[in-house]
Amino acid sequence: MSEQNLTSGGECPIVAPCPVDAVTLTPLNDDPSAPCLVPHNVNPVLKVPVVLAERTIQIVVESNIPLNPPASEIKRVFKDVFITQCKLVPVRFGSEVCNGQVRTVTRAKLFVEGFIRKDIEYATTNCNGFIRDRIATIPFSGFAEIGEGDFLVFPTIGESFENRSRFIDPRNSDIPRLDKYFFENNVYYNEQPYCELISADFFELDFSPCPTEVGASFSTLREKIVVDLTLKVLQVRQVRVNALP
Repeated sequence: MSEQNLTSGGECPIVAPCPVDAVTLTPLNDDPSAPCLVPHNVNPVLKVPVVLAERTIQIVVESNIPLNPPASEIKRVFKDVFITQCKLVPVRFGSEVCNGQVRTVTRAKLFVEGFIRKDIEYATTNCNGFIRDRIATIPFSGFAEIGEGDFLVFPTIGESFENRSRFIDPRNSDIPRLDKYFFENNVYYNEQPYCELISADFFELDFSPCPTEVGASFSTLREKIVVDLTLKVLQVRQVRVNALP
């Protein structure tokens, strides 16, 4: 083990074991800088993410996690949530906007899918055993109801339509033509609402399915988890803002 002698202003040096390389940084000047803002004669329109709703979803999961080698004591458990799918499905519509081509969504189902990643540290059965690490992923899926009063801003969805016009046979006005049509198609490409993970509160109970004696081991960890998952639902929208003077 290397050591480094540090003087303390007296005759006795201070010995600092295990030194590493370090550099003392010099402070730099920090002055404010004015941003360059271009004035507009009209109020500009920005395309930005808009928060549609912010909801806390409660997820309840039960699982069995095998431990190999067996454990005698659980030391620590770290947890994270990963969202693999979050889709908003409209089920009820309100007023029409943008010349009737776009409708507001007043009720929807929010489908959520993902998994909980657990990092379990535990002691083995030996008195001087090793600390083991077990990583497990627990999947979950479900849906939540978002009603009219739950939205901060209503989502919007544009309609696509297809029209087909028929013709009469000019030689016989009683017969339609089957070889002549006029088609009209309109396709509206919507901005898909998406989710943003805000926070997760975990409440869990971990235990061995079969009670064990002191010093004995168990090879299965049963867990009951309750997660309060907070999500933001957003949609990219066009928003008009006030112009600079």
